[in-house]
Amino acid sequence: MNIPPAQAAFVGFGEVNTPRDLIERKCQAAQTALQKAGLQLFVTAPVSDDPAGVEVSRARNELAAADFDVLIVCLAGWIPSHAVIDVVSPFAHKPMVLWGLTGEYVRDHNQAPRRLITTADQAGTTALRDTFDALGFRFKFIYDTADAPYAAAGRVKDFCVVAQAAARLHSARIGSMGWRDMKLFATQVDAASLRRVVGTELEIFETLEIAQRMPAQDPAEVAHIADGLIVTWQSDKPLSVEILEPSIRLYLAVMELVRLRHYQAITLNDVDGVKKLLGFTPAAALMMLSDLGGLTTIPENDGLGAVTQLIVRFLTGQAAAYFEFYEFFKDCVLMGVPDFVPAGVVDGAVQIRLTRFGQLSVGVLNVSKVKTGRVTLCRLASRGDRYRLHIVTGEAVTPRPWEEAGWTPPAPQLPSLEVILDSPVEDFAQKVCGQHYILAYGDIRPQLADLCQLLGIELV
Repeated sequence: MNIPPAQAAFVGFGEVNTPRDLIERKCQAAQTALQKAGLQLFVTAPVSDDPAGVEVSRARNELAAADFDVLIVCLAGWIPSHAVIDVVSPFAHKPMVLWGLTGEYVRDHNQAPRRLITTADQAGTTALRDTFDALGFRFKFIYDTADAPYAAAGRVKDFCVVAQAAARLHSARIGSMGWRDMKLFATQVDAASLRRVVGTELEIFETLEIAQRMPAQDPAEVAHIADGLIVTWQSDKPLSVEILEPSIRLYLAVMELVRLRHYQAITLNDVDGVKKLLGFTPAAALMMLSDLGGLTTIPENDGLGAVTQLIVRFLTGQAAAYFEFYEFFKDCVLMGVPDFVPAGVVDGAVQIRLTRFGQLSVGVLNVSKVKTGRVTLCRLASRGDRYRLHIVTGEAVTPRPWEEAGWTPPAPQLPSLEVILDSPVEDFAQKVCGQHYILAYGDIRPQLADLCQLLGIELV
């Protein structure tokens, strides 16, 4: 999934006694650097501390009419703090970046030594940083250095993406078919505190509602989707419309609610719901919800896992696959899934196997190989209204041969990874927050840390 460009407002500042053309030139260069980095900007002209406060009023009114996720407060030089505070205070509910620009080196007639000409940018930011904190602003302080002017534009853009993710979480909706699969504890959500802290709404819909919608699905659409899957998925046994039809009908029935209720994530009651009541495994339906429906998906009514998936998706655009732990080793952990992985983490073609687990009926199981590389694993957890995010990084490698007991022989190799952690396994194990962790490729700790700071979530 592509991340839409972050929407930011930009306001520059410089003292009334500093040459106006210099402040405007520096602000324009900063705006250009941000736009090249991929930001969409609403720009108001630079503000000075003019005695009548005309520019402060003008900027404040223009910003009030704009729609943006984050406010970039750019100091192109020294300015008394009151002028900045008067402009930005009405937007205290918005995330902000306090960005200090820098002076520049010049030479006279190409002769050394170079001279640094400064407008005292960091005098302005250092007068404001603690004040912003004292006022309760949610902000990140970023500054340039004279040897690399405007180089910090990339860091500003990265924080704006985090601020956009926070805004998207605030309006996101998760659909949960059923509640508390297998009577698990770690997957539950307190809806009120989740809405207050993260902003995300978790809604429950009944398995019965889906079961009633399934027979009404168009047979022609079912056949069309089946034809596409038969070509796309590689299976150990021939796939047919008859084999795939229950899963496709489940997928289409859930998608009706997705469109009606604008869900971005779905979690299904797996063992006590689809398998027990509907009589088939939900793996194929979860794959379709992810790969065809564009949703983050997780089984077992894992509400906090679904929120963690949205965090990863909104920050990175990745599939945000869930994995669960099977074994701890001395220097690594074995993670796998007994059902499905989204195509976004599959190395090669999607591999399907028709098999059964224990007394369950034969069903579709994803046995694809998973991409390796640098990864971040994370999980949201709560104690009442106190939320924390546990994060660990490591190197994901191809796992050793292994199998889960209970599958019909020959047992399948489940989609899995061994993750060689950067921290001791014992340290990780003593902080682990649940059986499901969400995987992101690359080291996304800085983005997660900024998001936690914005939302008031403890970082573990």
